[in-house]
Amino acid sequence: MSSGLDEAATPRRGRSSPAGTSVEKAMRILEALAVEDGPHRLMDVAERAGVPRSTAYRVLATLGAEGFAQNCGDGRYGIGTRLGGLGARIVRMLSAGVGPTLQELQRGAGGNTVHLAVRVGDHAVYLHKVDSDKPYEMRSRVGNQLRLHCTAIGKAILAHLQRREVEAIVMSAGMESRTPATITDMAALHAELAVVRERGYAMDDEENEPTVRCIGAVVLDRAGRPRGGVSVSTVTFVVERAELLGYVPLLRATARRVADLI
Repeated sequence: MSSGLDEAATPRRGRSSPAGTSVEKAMRILEALAVEDGPHRLMDVAERAGVPRSTAYRVLATLGAEGFAQNCGDGRYGIGTRLGGLGARIVRMLSAGVGPTLQELQRGAGGNTVHLAVRVGDHAVYLHKVDSDKPYEMRSRVGNQLRLHCTAIGKAILAHLQRREVEAIVMSAGMESRTPATITDMAALHAELAVVRERGYAMDDEENEPTVRCIGAVVLDRAGRPRGGVSVSTVTFVVERAELLGYVPLLRATARRVADLI
């Protein structure tokens, strides 16, 4: 397992730069369009994609003509029907492949809620969810975005990025205080990520939502880069911390299996 703390990385997001091919720019603009609470202003899309506003305007015009983007008026842009349909098909394909494996984890982890999320820029997106068989239900749903600094999956992802990449993500996304337990200091976050690397899993101990405690393990691609993560989520008034930690070996094994499936 490589921490990569001393390796260099060039922050990309949130900066206007002509760097990158036209394909790379288009991909970053599509990613920026997919952020929740759209449609988005042209200037916001450009900033998230790290391209000049004029470039974003030209690329969006082309994407709009092909059905991948939509001009919603008043200078705002959203996801086009063609992109939405493509995304839905991809989710169905990936979910079909990992579904049985995640269901095994849910059964082995006391019937608690299981999530799979993939990294998308400076956040992650839920790709699959296996609901708890308890009389309560987590509010999360497929397609929800989650912040990286205060969630189990997010911290598992950050722990496998280079130090300067982590700082670039935080600079772009911020460190919103979701609960009194949320880490909002960069030095404290780096210290937490070092612990995550050492023990091989991350924990969200009511850091994202009160009464919700989760453990997460990273899903790596073949190059050893974090593609996403798998988590087991519980509520603190039903599942004790020690019980949740008992599911760590199964969680880590599942994350390794998922890496071969997506």
